[in-house]
Amino acid sequence: MTTPRRTALDKARSVCEALPWLTRHQNRTVVIKLGGHAMVDEQLTAAFASDVVFLRYAGLKPVVVHGGGPQIGAELERRGLVSEFKAGLRVTSPPAMDVVRMVLAGRVQRELVGLINANGPLAVGMTGEDADTLTAVRHVPWVDGEPVDIGRVGDITRVDTGAIEALLADGRIPVVSSVARSAEDGHVYNVNADTAAAALATALRAQALVMLTDVEGLYAGWPAGGEVIARLTARELEKLLPELADGMVPKMTGCLHAVRGGVGTARVIDGRVPHAVLLEMFTDEGVGTVIVPDPEAEQEADQRADLEPGLEPGPKPGPDGVRP
Repeated sequence: MTTPRRTALDKARSVCEALPWLTRHQNRTVVIKLGGHAMVDEQLTAAFASDVVFLRYAGLKPVVVHGGGPQIGAELERRGLVSEFKAGLRVTSPPAMDVVRMVLAGRVQRELVGLINANGPLAVGMTGEDADTLTAVRHVPWVDGEPVDIGRVGDITRVDTGAIEALLADGRIPVVSSVARSAEDGHVYNVNADTAAAALATALRAQALVMLTDVEGLYAGWPAGGEVIARLTARELEKLLPELADGMVPKMTGCLHAVRGGVGTARVIDGRVPHAVLLEMFTDEGVGTVIVPDPEAEQEADQRADLEPGLEPGPKPGPDGVRP
């Protein structure tokens, strides 16, 4: 039987366990991509919103990036528009792009901003097109050796972090919808949210990129099963990429580009677990897979920090040997 004293002791231990992580994370930027089940389960979304506010009050600078695939699909169906996918990406015609833009910025973002602000008046919604934060060119995938037109789907070519950095400096939590202004024709393009989160994390020189998904992490031996891989270097992940299932490719590719672009760590965690973000950031019991830079890249970063005035060195390894 759990007594009030036992419950209080457990809470105290949790706070003490978080202390070293809180110390290392102070004033550092973390980019979190919200997706999967955590976006459609009300209790999980509410728990995520409170986690983000906790991060802010704990001294971090969280930036949230979100997609909205299920909501977009439902709205397209309601309007009698076909949902079609090619090369793993949604074919986005001009009418479909209007729906994407409306759902992401007008519905999903507003609901998420409201949930976060219910815990603390901190969240500010924006899209990648605001202040030209994200600029893209048309993405043309190749299928069976031929280029395929998938409409207004973009590849990010430029990131302007000015608006986001201004919000962070003001103590706010930016909530960013994954659309981008085209560098070619002025239209707005649909951008994969995993790719957008990785690009923002790199441009912001974030300490961590965290991606919520619907699996426990990256499995060894998938799809035949196997254990979740707790830790991979960038080089180890690169070797695994050709073997990954389609759904994990943009996430893990984004993680790889992020850590090679200077982000301290990239994590893919199980968003079906309540408070997964806090478990991953502030406890010794992670809930996913962490990607770290190759050892020589970490050494070079530390050497540059020693030689270049004003350049902050990377975070030092934690108790488990992983840089936070």
